[in-house]
Amino acid sequence: MNSSPNELTARRCKPCEGGVPPLERDAAEELMQALDSGWRFSADGKWIERHFEFLSFNRTMGFVNAVAWIANTEDHHPDMEVSYRFCLVKYTTHAIDGLSENDFICAAKVDRLVA
Repeated sequence: MNSSPNELTARRCKPCEGGVPPLERDAAEELMQALDSGWRFSADGKWIERHFEFLSFNRTMGFVNAVAWIANTEDHHPDMEVSYRFCLVKYTTHAIDGLSENDFICAAKVDRLVA
């Protein structure tokens, strides 16, 4: 598989209504190699998250709005925790209760926002 960040950002999310298994841990770890090293797996391996810090509230909100634009464009939405100068972004594919390629596609696109 060995995806690069550019390969992931060139892809589009595919609709996922369930009925398929989540990614195996090995496949998820391989896709994780294409992301910024700030991304982390949850203890159960069902989601990935990255903590972003900013210098001001305005920059945080600009980032949040850009993530929302990606989410709406890809029709794949993260869970986010937002505060004055940080945002925690978590991706999982709720329909399959685990990770799908969509999570990594969106995470790679979020990485580009702060690159």
